[in-house]
Amino acid sequence: MKELTKAEEQIMQILWKLEKGFVNDIIDSLPEPKPAYNTVSTIIRILEKKGFVDHNAYGKTYEYFPVITKDKYTKSYLKGFVENYFSNSYQNMVSFFSKSEDLSTKDMEDIIKILQVEVESKKKQ
Repeated sequence: MKELTKAEEQIMQILWKLEKGFVNDIIDSLPEPKPAYNTVSTIIRILEKKGFVDHNAYGKTYEYFPVITKDKYTKSYLKGFVENYFSNSYQNMVSFFSKSEDLSTKDMEDIIKILQVEVESKKKQ
């Protein structure tokens, strides 16, 4: 799956939230300063070419909707992130963030609990 640029991802985040919308709906959801209509329209057409978005036509007006779910993109993006930055090792990623970020003891304990639940769930499969 292709990665999104920052601008494309911003538009996709809005479409995932709205589920469908016209260019003006997307612009209304963007923070100030709002980009020009043509800018947003161009980004959406690029997203269509990449296979992330499709549309329903109502005359000359298009209503856009995501084709790729946020969950599917997130999984693909994170997989590439781990491959490119952590030698395809989730252990390396967890180690990096646990040492580099200001994780509190409570945060780490909560992460451990989540992982323990997942381990138990996978053992039952």
